[in-house]
Amino acid sequence: MMRRQRPIVDSDILAIRRASRLVGTRIAIACTAVVAAIILSMFLYILSEVSAAELFEPVPDTNNLKVSAVGLLRATALLSVVLILLAGVLSWWVTRRAVQPLGDALRIQRAFVADASHELRTPLAVLDARLQILQRALPADDSSAAVVADLRSDAKALINIVNDLLESAEIGGSVNEDVIVDVNSAVGDAVRSMAVIASEKQITIETYAAEDATAHVPASSITRCVLALLDNALRFAPPRSVVSVGVTVSKKAVSVTVADRGPGIQGIDPARIFDRFAHAEAASHGGADTRTGFGIGLSLVREIAVRYGGSVTVVDNSDRGTAIRFAVPRATPA
Repeated sequence: MMRRQRPIVDSDILAIRRASRLVGTRIAIACTAVVAAIILSMFLYILSEVSAAELFEPVPDTNNLKVSAVGLLRATALLSVVLILLAGVLSWWVTRRAVQPLGDALRIQRAFVADASHELRTPLAVLDARLQILQRALPADDSSAAVVADLRSDAKALINIVNDLLESAEIGGSVNEDVIVDVNSAVGDAVRSMAVIASEKQITIETYAAEDATAHVPASSITRCVLALLDNALRFAPPRSVVSVGVTVSKKAVSVTVADRGPGIQGIDPARIFDRFAHAEAASHGGADTRTGFGIGLSLVREIAVRYGGSVTVVDNSDRGTAIRFAVPRATPA
């Protein structure tokens, strides 16, 4: 049986298209308003110069072309429709040409990030391997063992950042719609991976599963998204609080909602936290982590969601906490 596949969607392309439609629509509306104002002025002027009895009579001067006021109004209305349609087409064409350099710039940026990430992966992997050898060679009571362990932890953090950059930059291929993944299992893998960090911060992770939660998204991608959402939640959640991870199923979608009880998103529009390299303000109270991150993790969640026909949104943001929902189309077994 031939596998069903569909092209992968690039969130940058979708953003450019949305911007193009928005600008084009605004230009078209502005042009339409100008044309409508001119046509309305013509209507009012004609009606003010012609009495009701003369409205349907031809022009009395037989040496000129005979035309009634109604005919003139009809011609004016037709002209207005043509001008409005022309304004819409021109606005669409001009907008497409205007945003083309933006699309080229985004492609260049993505290519640069991918190339730089590829170049950094090898030296970082070598550095981590050498630190591992040094760590194993040191006696347990060596005073420098803790410093080497910290260095290796920093090297792993850099490797994770580079991997995030690379995964965010590489878009291509197609989505295999014959692969069906259990979302609950992928979410469980992410929760188990973050349990150690949560325990160190005295935070409890509560999970809520749903039946028949299946999707055409690779398990690794779902796990990666939940890891990023949990990392964000644990970063701002105060000690001895609860972070919840809930899986819900609707007729067409499977959603994973991660909610914390931190101070909420501050210093940035909640919708912009999914932009690449965007930063929110650091948590300043409640004992939460003060790191702001590199603006990669949540943008990667959006990349994966859009890639597979889903979405990611901030469903709650207040001083009582933040909830972010990651949704993908639901898979129905044949």
